Amino acid sequence: MSSTDLIIFDCDGVLVDSESIVCRILAEEMNKLGISTTAEELDEQFSGRPAKDCLLEIEKRYGGPLPDHYFGNTERLIREAFHAELQPVAGIEGLLDQLQKVGMRSCVASSGSHQKMQLTLNKTGLYEYFDGRIFSAEDVSRGKPWPELFLHAADTMGVAPERCLVVEDSISGVQAAVAAGMRVVGYSGHPVRAPQLEHHGARVVSDLMAVLNFI
Repeated sequence: MSSTDLIIFDCDGVLVDSESIVCRILAEEMNKLGISTTAEELDEQFSGRPAKDCLLEIEKRYGGPLPDHYFGNTERLIREAFHAELQPVAGIEGLLDQLQKVGMRSCVASSGSHQKMQLTLNKTGLYEYFDGRIFSAEDVSRGKPWPELFLHAADTMGVAPERCLVVEDSISGVQAAVAAGMRVVGYSGHPVRAPQLEHHGARVVSDLMAVLNFI
């Protein structure tokens, strides 16, 4: 008998392969400002964190408020790259189709904004899987690694936390799920990150279809 009534998916890095794009562009623009960094460093530091937290960290490293042009230019470049390059994470469509077949409920709870998810999920053809069941860190006072976002999603969906299974790819997301009293599967496309996800309480998989083993 299943111990799961709801699967809560993170978005970036679990549903859409967006993190490499965002980190690449952020690194390029930060280097132009004289902030030495790499896409790999930003992926490690920013993965799963709300955009406002990442912005504060960039400003800290810059030494003050960022130039006005930085925001608009960076957002434009990311949006253009999404339209040109963004793809679903390998295996996610097969998993979502199978979940629909067995009648398993699902939703999205992401640190990304609603506007961003509207773009990325529509661009990758995944929006229809979650229409009306999309939750953002914008909806709560504190995003990941705090548990509020996952608890808000579960409460709205009418499911007890212990009956939820979270699928995450970031340490902050795993921490938030554990703090919410939910079981969590850590999807790792990066072998280096797998032990870290496991250390924080996730059962780690490298193939999204393996999520079916935990419901």
